[in-house]
Amino acid sequence: MSASEYDGLVAIVTGGGSGIGAATARELTARGARVAAFDLDPAGAPEGVLGIRADVTDDESVRTAVQQVLEAFGRIDVLVNNAGIGAQGTVEDNPDDQWHKVFDVNVMGAVRVSRAALPYLRKSPAAAIVNVASVAATTGIPQRALYSTTKGAVQSLTMAMAADHLREGVRVNCVNPGTAATPWVQRLLDAAPDPVAERAALDARQPHGRLVSAEEVALAIVYLAGPSSGSTAGTALAVDGGMASLRLRPKED
Repeated sequence: MSASEYDGLVAIVTGGGSGIGAATARELTARGARVAAFDLDPAGAPEGVLGIRADVTDDESVRTAVQQVLEAFGRIDVLVNNAGIGAQGTVEDNPDDQWHKVFDVNVMGAVRVSRAALPYLRKSPAAAIVNVASVAATTGIPQRALYSTTKGAVQSLTMAMAADHLREGVRVNCVNPGTAATPWVQRLLDAAPDPVAERAALDARQPHGRLVSAEEVALAIVYLAGPSSGSTAGTALAVDGGMASLRLRPKED
């Protein structure tokens, strides 16, 4: 990727006020893009990024936010569907209303923003959508039944969208991060009976022995969204330290 390949392009990043979204917005801006961060609290958007309050569970809010981007920048070239929430528990533990809520954000949120942005993406010479799924889409992780189901749906949605829109000039891919050092994971650690032991367990769960950084995920997103990946479509790029695919022998003492 060149430092200037995004010159003149406009990107939307949902959930751009913190974590992976903020890191992505920052990286896109550094590479020359004009970026709008959609978030319930856009105050956390990085410097130089247009923060827009948007609720991905509300179609009118999403469409209003997209129009604000067009008024500010005149075009849309890249969409990063990153907004998401987590959930813990087995299939027995989460009530129906929580299932509906997490699906509404993680899956339908991506649907709503994509639906609103596609008419403008089709006009771009370098259109791309990147959805943020998870290693949980392809790997069985304890106590993540609801979250894993939504992220599996995001990956399936990515493949369907890629097939539907590639010949319209819109590439669609997704990234599957491993356990990342984000505010949500930090809240899980803070709530654990032994945060130090829980952090060690999360680190050890990934073959490279640590959490994935938000910046590492952002760089993968930026690659998939940029002109340099013009022949990449319908791909799920794992950024998980080998968690989904590697089975290393235990470390010797």
